[in-house]
Amino acid sequence: MLAYLRLTLICWLIYLAITANLEVANLVVGLLIGLAIALILKPMSQALSLRRLPGALFNLAKYAIWLSIDIIRNGIRVARIVLDPKLPIRPGIIAIQAGMKSELGVALSAHAITVTPGEQVVEIGDDGVMYTHCLDAIASAEGAEEAQRKRRAMLESIFE
Repeated sequence: MLAYLRLTLICWLIYLAITANLEVANLVVGLLIGLAIALILKPMSQALSLRRLPGALFNLAKYAIWLSIDIIRNGIRVARIVLDPKLPIRPGIIAIQAGMKSELGVALSAHAITVTPGEQVVEIGDDGVMYTHCLDAIASAEGAEEAQRKRRAMLESIFE
């Protein structure tokens, strides 16, 4: 119960900092949003290990940089496809095995794929397979497993 209250308070304070509005209605809305986020995330009752925190933050920064580079690289690739008069697309859906232990890991992995231009996770199967629509299914399929392996390793180093 304490973990839910702590997460609700943190989310509420972040919401208030972002909105910079301390009116009563906004305070109530922020509290409700914080509570909803806490109920959705189902926080762990165990405390965060301060020993792991520097490593987790380093890995989070590394993951953010890797994801940003991937977004830029694929954005350029999609721009080339769209600007080509022949429009050389080979759309299709590929299956990518998430290989993650937690639902949060699968969700973050699917999010990373979806924010990458040219790819979008359209469904996640019960077995952890992410069905992904790609502008160029052949090129995406060639590098999908390697990219997912890197993504999985980075996310596990952050959260486990």
